[in-house]
Amino acid sequence: EQDILEKELGFYSVIWPSIETCDKALSVFIRFHLTNNLGVLDALVGQTAVALNLALHTFNQKHYAVIPGLQTIQPYKK
Repeated sequence: EQDILEKELGFYSVIWPSIETCDKALSVFIRFHLTNNLGVLDALVGQTAVALNLALHTFNQKHYAVIPGLQTIQPYKK
């Protein structure tokens, strides 16, 4: 099972957010945590996608809609 997992994960790259991206994510978290229940990790993931000019593929589009400049894509129809 471990070998299968490691093989599958080998297709993905790790992306480390910059200090600027982390700072912006913290600002987004502070702004939207109480009003929209945005979590700190969601803010970091969303802001990293914004910084890299990438769309975030998620079923939770409504949740991420508060992050300025973030484009979300639903992976497939349920």
